[in-house]
Amino acid sequence: MTIGNLEVDRSFPKAQSLKDKRQILMSLKTRLRQTFNVSVAEIGELDLWQSGRLGTVTVSNEQQHANEVLSKVAGFVERFDGAVMQDYQTQFL
Repeated sequence: MTIGNLEVDRSFPKAQSLKDKRQILMSLKTRLRQTFNVSVAEIGELDLWQSGRLGTVTVSNEQQHANEVLSKVAGFVERFDGAVMQDYQTQFL
Protein backbone atom coordinates (compact mmCIF):
# COMPACT_ATOMS: atom_id res chain seq x y z
CA MET A 1 0.00 0.00 0.00
CA THR A 2 1.26 3.46 -0.92
CA ILE A 3 0.12 6.76 0.56
CA GLY A 4 0.82 9.77 -1.64
CA ASN A 5 0.88 13.27 -0.17
CA LEU A 6 0.81 16.49 -2.20
CA GLU A 7 1.31 19.87 -0.51
CA VAL A 8 0.54 22.95 -2.61
CA ASP A 9 1.36 26.57 -1.76
CA ARG A 10 -1.07 29.03 -3.38
CA SER A 11 -1.49 32.76 -3.54
CA PHE A 12 -4.84 34.50 -3.98
CA PRO A 13 -4.22 37.84 -5.74
CA LYS A 14 -7.95 38.57 -6.21
CA ALA A 15 -8.90 37.90 -2.58
CA GLN A 16 -9.74 40.98 -0.50
CA SER A 17 -10.53 39.11 2.72
CA LEU A 18 -10.36 35.71 4.40
CA LYS A 19 -13.92 35.14 3.23
CA ASP A 20 -12.86 35.56 -0.42
CA LYS A 21 -9.95 33.16 0.06
CA ARG A 22 -12.12 30.54 1.77
CA GLN A 23 -14.73 30.69 -0.99
CA ILE A 24 -12.05 29.97 -3.58
CA LEU A 25 -10.56 27.18 -1.46
CA MET A 26 -13.95 25.60 -0.76
CA SER A 27 -14.68 25.46 -4.48
CA LEU A 28 -11.24 24.00 -5.23
CA LYS A 29 -11.46 21.37 -2.47
CA THR A 30 -14.92 20.27 -3.59
CA ARG A 31 -13.81 19.92 -7.22
CA LEU A 32 -10.71 17.92 -6.21
CA ARG A 33 -12.74 15.51 -4.08
CA GLN A 34 -15.34 14.98 -6.81
CA THR A 35 -12.91 14.71 -9.72
CA PHE A 36 -10.02 12.72 -8.23
CA ASN A 37 -11.50 11.01 -5.13
CA VAL A 38 -8.74 12.38 -2.87
CA SER A 39 -8.74 13.80 0.64
CA VAL A 40 -8.07 17.55 0.79
CA ALA A 41 -7.56 20.01 3.65
CA GLU A 42 -6.21 23.51 4.20
CA ILE A 43 -3.07 22.83 6.25
CA GLY A 44 -1.23 26.12 6.52
CA GLU A 45 -1.43 29.90 6.51
CA LEU A 46 -5.01 29.75 7.74
CA ASP A 47 -5.15 33.39 8.87
CA LEU A 48 -3.51 34.93 5.81
CA TRP A 49 -5.93 36.07 3.13
CA GLN A 50 -3.51 36.20 0.20
CA SER A 51 -1.81 32.82 0.60
CA GLY A 52 -2.56 29.31 1.73
CA ARG A 53 -1.39 25.72 1.76
CA LEU A 54 -3.44 22.69 0.73
CA GLY A 55 -2.69 19.09 1.59
CA THR A 56 -3.98 16.31 -0.67
CA VAL A 57 -3.68 12.59 0.05
CA THR A 58 -4.40 9.48 -2.00
CA VAL A 59 -4.01 5.79 -1.19
CA SER A 60 -3.14 3.21 -3.83
CA ASN A 61 -1.74 -0.29 -4.29
CA GLU A 62 1.11 1.06 -6.41
CA GLN A 63 3.31 4.14 -6.10
CA GLN A 64 3.09 4.74 -9.86
CA HIS A 65 -0.70 5.06 -9.70
CA ALA A 66 -0.53 7.37 -6.66
CA ASN A 67 2.03 9.51 -8.49
CA GLU A 68 -0.21 9.73 -11.57
CA VAL A 69 -3.20 10.82 -9.47
CA LEU A 70 -1.20 13.47 -7.62
CA SER A 71 0.33 14.75 -10.87
CA LYS A 72 -3.16 15.21 -12.29
CA VAL A 73 -4.25 16.96 -9.09
CA ALA A 74 -1.26 19.32 -9.31
CA GLY A 75 -2.11 20.15 -12.92
CA PHE A 76 -5.75 20.80 -12.00
CA VAL A 77 -4.75 23.05 -9.10
CA GLU A 78 -2.32 24.96 -11.33
CA ARG A 79 -5.09 25.72 -13.85
CA PHE A 80 -7.77 26.53 -11.27
CA ASP A 81 -9.07 30.11 -11.61
CA GLY A 82 -8.73 32.53 -8.69
CA ALA A 83 -5.43 31.31 -7.28
CA VAL A 84 -1.83 31.00 -8.42
CA MET A 85 0.34 27.98 -7.59
CA GLN A 86 3.59 29.03 -5.95
CA ASP A 87 5.18 25.64 -5.17
CA TYR A 88 4.31 22.01 -4.51
CA GLN A 89 5.89 18.91 -2.99
CA THR A 90 5.02 15.25 -3.36
CA GLN A 91 5.90 12.52 -0.84
CA PHE A 92 5.15 8.81 -0.67
CA LEU A 93 4.91 6.57 2.37
